[in-house]
Amino acid sequence: MKRSITVRLVAMFALAALLIFSLIGSALYGVLRRELARHQQDELNTRYLDTSYMIGHNGDPARWPRVQAKLDTLSPADGSIRYWVLSDDTRFQYGKGLAEIEQLDRNPNGMGIMMLHGREYPLHTMIGTIEPFQDRPAVRLIVAVDAAPYMHTLHAFMTALVGLSLLGVLLVMLLGYWIAQVGLRPLKQLSSAAQSLGPRTLSQRLQISPLPGELSDLTIAFNGALERMEGAYNQLEAFNADVAHELRTPLANLIGETQVALSRQRTAPQFEEVLQSNLEELERLRSIINDMLFLARADQGEAATSLVRTSIALEIDKTVEFFEFVLDDLKMAVTVAGDVNAEASIETSLFKRAMSNLLHNAIQHSNPGAAIAVTITQQPTAIQIAVSNPGKPIAEHHLPRLFDRFYRVDAARNDTNQSQLHGHGLGLAIVKAIAKMHGGGVFADSVDGMTTIGFSIPAGDAITP
Repeated sequence: MKRSITVRLVAMFALAALLIFSLIGSALYGVLRRELARHQQDELNTRYLDTSYMIGHNGDPARWPRVQAKLDTLSPADGSIRYWVLSDDTRFQYGKGLAEIEQLDRNPNGMGIMMLHGREYPLHTMIGTIEPFQDRPAVRLIVAVDAAPYMHTLHAFMTALVGLSLLGVLLVMLLGYWIAQVGLRPLKQLSSAAQSLGPRTLSQRLQISPLPGELSDLTIAFNGALERMEGAYNQLEAFNADVAHELRTPLANLIGETQVALSRQRTAPQFEEVLQSNLEELERLRSIINDMLFLARADQGEAATSLVRTSIALEIDKTVEFFEFVLDDLKMAVTVAGDVNAEASIETSLFKRAMSNLLHNAIQHSNPGAAIAVTITQQPTAIQIAVSNPGKPIAEHHLPRLFDRFYRVDAARNDTNQSQLHGHGLGLAIVKAIAKMHGGGVFADSVDGMTTIGFSIPAGDAITP
């Protein structure tokens, strides 16, 4: 199930609003509760002081009815405020349900709570003892305020607060949905533009200028990916075309020669000649396929594993010896110079294959009698092996692409009198792959009629692919 960014944003807005409203509501509820409690205490304290002053100055039993009448006047009909006067002398008592009060009166002087039978809410009380005066003994005065109005106020406030908070959360969700829709509109436009891209519109790029800053980096990265994908796609198309071209020629030769051979009766030697020619074309096909499979493994990250610490110059000399007869026929010479004592950890079979391809390339693009130089350069972290040969200069814009598969500069670079030395355009690509498998790189240069192509490998014991 796809999760919508809009829904997630709305949910986060709602949770944030609910948290904020809850914190504010809790704070307001606490403030209101404390203020109501303080108001109750102030009212109790005021009424107790007034009543205790009146009782404290009345010690004549004859005047006690006037005190009772005054207390009746101060007691509302709804019973929200009540007074009790407890005394051992029945002449100085006051209040309804004195028997129950006397049983419940266990609290010390001061503020307290009293719960009467049949009432839903308690009474908040102020209790004190009034000293004897004239004929009146010491009495105990209780002033009580019903908590019901305050509890109803708190309940109503809580109900209103919860309702308003839920309404606020709903409004925040609706507003958040609108904000998310507006805020994500550039992203939707970007998505629509991306969806319009296809194999035929790979050169199209997403516009950066109208987008907000947060999406600019994403768009730049996406355009970079498009550029790399376009390059890879174009390279793949060219590679497919080159593969088809390289495979078509030997296949056409095989088919043509076979058709000619079958067109009329042939002798055994004639069929043997045809089979020999077909075998050469099949060997060429096998070579192309094997090289393509090798490059595919290299592209998948295969690294050189059978590493051996050995002399670079020694391995180069072994490779040069392999070309001894070809060099003699062409009257060419190969010299090895530079840091001939350099050593590195290499997979010798791969190293020889890379050197063989470089020497083959140098011989192929040099005139007979040319001198080819192999230079070994020891660097702090790498060893460079460069193969230089005289020949026609290569334009600078061609140099980075010399290691592309099936890439050829022009027909002049393929001109040679030695047909047996022709390659199929994968030699330098294999050199690059082998260098990468060892954790190195490749380079190419063409200056003053001298073309130099080579690769580098790490100089340390450990090779990082």
